[in-house]
Amino acid sequence: MTPSPDPTPRELLDFYLEGGADALVGEEPVDRFAEEETPPARAPKPAAARAEIPRASPAIRPAAPQAPDEAAMAARAAAKSAQTLDELRALLEKFDGCALKATATRLVFADGNPQARVMLVGEAPGRDEDIEGLPFVGRSGRLLDLMLAAIGLDRTSVYIANIVPWRPPGNRDPSPHESAICLPFISRQIELADPDILVCLGKPSMQTLLKVYEPITKARGRWFTFDTGKREIRAMPTFHPAFLLRSPLQKRFAWRDILAMKKALAAKS
Repeated sequence: MTPSPDPTPRELLDFYLEGGADALVGEEPVDRFAEEETPPARAPKPAAARAEIPRASPAIRPAAPQAPDEAAMAARAAAKSAQTLDELRALLEKFDGCALKATATRLVFADGNPQARVMLVGEAPGRDEDIEGLPFVGRSGRLLDLMLAAIGLDRTSVYIANIVPWRPPGNRDPSPHESAICLPFISRQIELADPDILVCLGKPSMQTLLKVYEPITKARGRWFTFDTGKREIRAMPTFHPAFLLRSPLQKRFAWRDILAMKKALAAKS
């Protein structure tokens, strides 16, 4: 096909298409096999223009948690410095060495009379305790109140606390590391309260405070000693009220332990 002497634009395009031309080219020839040149660098924007573009601030990384040994050492130093129960509570409010504090609603320090002759120590707060900030206020607490009332005691005549003062997530058991970190605080709490009788409610409390590792079914009702560093306190492990709710047949053994506690109090009167 040959274009006419004066082709129209349409006729000219058809001529090129028929000849196989399917792309436009510039006025200067281009070597398609040559390496592509690096595009020129863009000129930097003026400082004023750069300042107008907001920059994302670097992420702030949270401080790494203390290693268990370091946290336990910090707990020992803090607990030792407390001269009163109020000071000990204030130190626990500020203490960040136990990760449970970050997930709990509040500190569960104690309930009852700190001048009482009997101190009861459980394991850790549950959901109800975490809400109210007091130990043993749920179903377990109501059963404990009934057990104490059976021998003429109530919350004005006992002092109640836990090994760990913060609720573990999901009401799980505290880990050995968590109990070890909190041990200096509860030990100092017992020392400052200075009761005549210490009752360990449940196996974890017995193991942590008395270092007795036999089954609680064998250890309950027996007398041990808790050394505060200043004097030895008579201590007895017994079943935790939560266990008794699950195993009501064991209440008869807990009743024997309560009677033994009553007898010991009468003997020291």
